[in-house]
Amino acid sequence: MARVELRDIVKKFGRVIAVDHVSLEIGDGEFFTLLGPSGCGKTTTLRIIAGLEFPDEGDVLIDGRVVTNLHPRDRDVAMVFQNYALYPHMTVFENIAFPLEARRRELGLTKDDIRKRVVEVAKFLGIEELLDRYPSQLSGGQQQRVALARALVRKPKVWLLDEPLSNLDAKLRVLMRGELKKLQRALNITTIYVTHDQVEAMSMSDRVAVMNKGRILQVDSPDNLYSRPQDVFVATFIGSPPMNMITCELVEEPSGLEYVVPPEYAGSILGEGRVKTSHVLDCQGVLRLPIAPLYAKQLISQGAKSIYLGIRPEHVEISKSIILEPFTTIKVKVDVVEALGSENIVNVLIGGDLVKARTPGTVKLEPGEEVYLKINPKKTLIFDKQTGKLII
Repeated sequence: MARVELRDIVKKFGRVIAVDHVSLEIGDGEFFTLLGPSGCGKTTTLRIIAGLEFPDEGDVLIDGRVVTNLHPRDRDVAMVFQNYALYPHMTVFENIAFPLEARRRELGLTKDDIRKRVVEVAKFLGIEELLDRYPSQLSGGQQQRVALARALVRKPKVWLLDEPLSNLDAKLRVLMRGELKKLQRALNITTIYVTHDQVEAMSMSDRVAVMNKGRILQVDSPDNLYSRPQDVFVATFIGSPPMNMITCELVEEPSGLEYVVPPEYAGSILGEGRVKTSHVLDCQGVLRLPIAPLYAKQLISQGAKSIYLGIRPEHVEISKSIILEPFTTIKVKVDVVEALGSENIVNVLIGGDLVKARTPGTVKLEPGEEVYLKINPKKTLIFDKQTGKLII
C-alpha cells in the first residue's frame, strides 16, 4: 500500500492549461476516482502520477517520497490503459509476464519464479485456462482481465486505471464494476481510477474528485457529492437525472407573509412552523416560496439576489389530484414522459426551466396532461447564480 500526494500540480500544452493547480491526498488502500467530462484533465493528472507526463509546476509524492522527475519504472506503480495495450504477437502468459521479464535481473527472479507469479495472478483473476491464447482470441472482458493481471503481477504500490471499462458493453460493464471493487478490496491496494461515468465513480469509490477545466471542484464521499454538492457543476454532473436547477430571485414582500410549514419540514430553508417573513423566492414568476428570515439575511449579506433552487428529481412530487399545501405546490403541464419500466422520469416546465421528477412506473401520465407539482422544501439547496457556489 502507499499514500499518494499531489502538490499544486500544473500542466500546460501550449496555451491550454490541462491541469490547473491540482492538490490531492490519497490514502493507503483507498479507491480514489478522478471524475469529469472529456477534456477536464483527469487522464493527464493520472499520467503525471504514472510518470508518463511531467508537470510544469508542483510535485508528486508516493509514501512521502518526491517522485516528480522519476522514470515510470522507478515509481512502483502499474497502469491499465483504456485500450488495454496488449501485445498482439504475445500469448496471454507472455503479456502478463512481460513486466517481470523486462526487469528479471533487477528483481532477481528466475524463470520459475516468473511462471509461478503469472499462474498465481491468472488463477486469482480466473483466466488460468487462457494463458496459451493470443489477445485476438479473447473477448473484451477477457482482454481486460489480462490487462489487469499484467498490472498486478509486479505487486505495485499504486494501481492506476484509465477508463478500463469504456470498451465493454453495458451488461459487462455492470458486472466488471463489482469485480474490480472486489479485487481492489481483496488486494487492499491504493487505486486511482479515471472515468467520465458518474455511476462507475459513485458505485466503486471511497472518495471522488470531480474535475472540470483542469481544476478540482470537490473531493468527497459519493454520498456527500450527491446530497451536498458544493457548486452547480457538481450538482448537475452527479446524478441520473441530475439535480434540477430552478432560476429564482430573492424579492421583498412589503406587507409581510405569514405561512405554515408542516412539522416534517421543520428546519428547512423555507422556515419552521408559523413564520412571518418579508422575503420570498420568486421562481420564474410561477412559483413563490417563502424563505425563513435567517436564510434571507444570509442571502442578502452575500449579495446573492439571483439564485438557483436545486432539488433532486426524487424530491419532486407529481400528483394528478391537488395537494393542499400552500407555497410549495403549483399546477403544471407534463412535457415529456421517459418510461424506464420500474419508474418514469416526468419532465415539466417551471417558467423556462425544465424540471424532472421521478414517479413509479405504475403512474401513467401523458404529454399535455395537467398535474400538480410539489417541491419538498427540506431537500432543497440554494446556489449563487453568478458564482455557481452553494450558499445554503
